[in-house]
Amino acid sequence: MTREINPAASAATTPAKASSNGKRKRALAIVAGVVLLSGAAWSAWYLLHGRWHETTEDAYVQGDIVSITPQTVGTVVGISADEGMKVKAGQVLVQLDPDDADVAYDAALANLAATVRQVRGLYSAVDAGQADLRARQVAVAQARADVTRRAGLVASGAVSAEELAHARDQLAAAEAAMSASHGELARNRALVDATEVASQPQVQAAAAQLRRAWLDRQRSAILAPIDGFAAKRSVQLGQRVQPGTPLMTVVPLDALWIEANFKETQLARMRIGQPVTVHTDLYGDAVEYDGRIASLGMGTGSAFSLLPAQNASGNWIKIVQRVPVRIELDPTQLAEHPLRLGLSTHVDVDLHDQDGAVLAETHAEELVLATDTYAHQLAEVDAVIRGVIEANLPAGARQDGAERDKG
Repeated sequence: MTREINPAASAATTPAKASSNGKRKRALAIVAGVVLLSGAAWSAWYLLHGRWHETTEDAYVQGDIVSITPQTVGTVVGISADEGMKVKAGQVLVQLDPDDADVAYDAALANLAATVRQVRGLYSAVDAGQADLRARQVAVAQARADVTRRAGLVASGAVSAEELAHARDQLAAAEAAMSASHGELARNRALVDATEVASQPQVQAAAAQLRRAWLDRQRSAILAPIDGFAAKRSVQLGQRVQPGTPLMTVVPLDALWIEANFKETQLARMRIGQPVTVHTDLYGDAVEYDGRIASLGMGTGSAFSLLPAQNASGNWIKIVQRVPVRIELDPTQLAEHPLRLGLSTHVDVDLHDQDGAVLAETHAEELVLATDTYAHQLAEVDAVIRGVIEANLPAGARQDGAERDKG
């Protein structure tokens, strides 16, 4: 069977195929151009910007969480701060019932006064012991003279041997009494030797007991050790608390930082002091924080976990680890746009500056955190102790002490 070819149809098909091939080539050329332009743009971006920056969204706001705990046993009778309230250092946050502390304080006052009077008795005992020793020495001297005198008269028969024996027995008794008096004086003198009433050990022990009672009395008012905001209040009125029981926390929002968890592959060129740009989900791109790297973590999160990974046992799968990087923020910006603990952030580290160290090279010259809230709790008790001691001294000693204080 012979197939007939239509010349007109063949001529019409050839331009159509040529047109289709041309469109395909143009499309491929456009795609290739877009790919080349994208590659060039990405290369330019990486060379000029990308290779000098490391970013992560695994970054969160962190800060100090100061736990408020009692230092003594007591029943809660007052709460002065609630969730979210601003507190000042030294402000009373929780008030415990002070009655028990007041009773213990009064008992310590009475104990100190009684101890001072007992010690005064020790000083008097030393004086009395010295007088008794002198009397015993006189008695020994008299008994020794009697023995000597009678011993010379025995040969002439003026004194019998029995009388001489009695005299010697009296001498021995007098010497024994003198030795006992000397020992008693030594014991009493050891208790007060080289001391005054105020520096005598028993008085100092009673004064220390009074200081402890004073502290317990002061600590019935639980103070805020730092400026900040109250959070996580769990204490309730009437609650019987023990030392160390968490009552609430205080968070200083003016000293927050960012903990950014970078992959280990991102840390090679990170240095302490490099500038950082931070955005938060709270404010979005409208607010930008300036920060700097304060320190690079000393280990991965898994290394410090409660149950660290046991990679030497069982099957092993390599997982890229993350290391926490601490980023300090500008306090002025924090004051203008406050943050909260745990907020999500986006962190961008500028790697241009490579002069910084990977590990800190100097130690802290000052305390990282400190409070003087409790520094003055004993300021008044020493004056109370001096007053109790002077009130229980003899009138002449009190006058001498007053003149010394005035001078």
